Amino acid sequence: MPPLVWKKLSPAQRRAALQRPAQAARPQIAAAVSRLVAEVRRDGDQALRRLTAKFDGVQLASLRVSEAEFAAAERALSAADRAALRTAYRNLRRFHAAQTAKPVRVATMPGLVCEKLSRPIARVGLYVPGGSAPLFSTALMLGVPSQLADCPVRVLCTPPGKDGRVSPWILFAAQLCGIRDVFKVGGAQAVAALAFGTATIPKCDKLFGPGNAFVTEAKQQVSATADGAAIDLPAGPSEVMVIADASADPVFVAADLLSQAEHGPDSQVVLVSLSRALLPRVSAAVEQQLADLPRAAIARRALAQSRFILAANAAEAAAIANAYAPEHLILQLAQPRALLPQIAAAGSVFVGPWTPESLGDYASGTNHVLPTYGWARAYSGLGLADFSRTMTVQEATPRGLAKLGPVVERLATAEGLAAHQRAVSVRLRRLSS
Repeated sequence: MPPLVWKKLSPAQRRAALQRPAQAARPQIAAAVSRLVAEVRRDGDQALRRLTAKFDGVQLASLRVSEAEFAAAERALSAADRAALRTAYRNLRRFHAAQTAKPVRVATMPGLVCEKLSRPIARVGLYVPGGSAPLFSTALMLGVPSQLADCPVRVLCTPPGKDGRVSPWILFAAQLCGIRDVFKVGGAQAVAALAFGTATIPKCDKLFGPGNAFVTEAKQQVSATADGAAIDLPAGPSEVMVIADASADPVFVAADLLSQAEHGPDSQVVLVSLSRALLPRVSAAVEQQLADLPRAAIARRALAQSRFILAANAAEAAAIANAYAPEHLILQLAQPRALLPQIAAAGSVFVGPWTPESLGDYASGTNHVLPTYGWARAYSGLGLADFSRTMTVQEATPRGLAKLGPVVERLATAEGLAAHQRAVSVRLRRLSS
């Protein structure tokens, strides 16, 4: 693909260069999702069976995964497969356990103590994408922190295959995380079921997990509804930006681009190169690797909407990355750590030629549920804290009230809130009597 020379682009052309492909269709997606959500709210399990037959091509007798199916899934995996999942599980536990928040207790003045405490979210809904590539890794990414947070109710939804079963990889991953409430429902309809509840699927307080543009839109719609559910973050179609210089191996760069392009036709890959000579070498490597890629047709559709950008220098490359705010950012540079302080907006950063994004997708320990669509400017990737909520506590002694009360009386009076002022003054009078 011909490169875009950043310094020659107008502001409008720069915005167009960094536009995500799925955003252009959002009004149509929003309308379709709104109809699906309304259908699930109206018809519950009946709607879920109907929509599963329509979108997944399978008629289900039961939406719930049975204990027999869990047992069969474990038998279906080899010992080496189970060991690989356990390694990923251990690394994720190690990294997320280190994020445990300590209680805060501060005496802000004599006789007045303020605290901040953490409590697990009671009911969490976990969405694991399925379809052409069941993402069992997502079951670990959601299951591990929800397990560490000790959320009492954890419900997992994922689309069934054409055989009416859930991938054994997903079920064994769920089992490692202690999740037994697994349902064969996918897409926007699963989000609606988790947000509002049905006769079979419990209503959840907060929803987690990535998905395509329809899943992302459904999450945003239910979070905007008074009786819906909160959501983790906007995590839609996968995307990667690679910043590379003349030292980069074009084979590595091509492999990193294709590792995201194969996710789906609405994925996007962007290469920001500091070297013009690198670009044709990467293009050639991409074509060579596509020749034996099983999902080449999907990858080609994603590549058609992707970009090669030529940056004048590392500072300009960092500015492009911050404007795009990628889900994944790979730094294939001679001195990658030198650029890291300039990166302000990215979901997850992969430093140096020996750190493919695939490590974070599966087993490095970091979470792969990350903000897309440029939301990395305001959102962080998923972590342990997302499965808990905090609350503040304060306690005053008579001495503390006597000290701070007159200040609060003055402030409440200034705001014209007499009852606020009185709640303090009646106590102060009691203390002085």
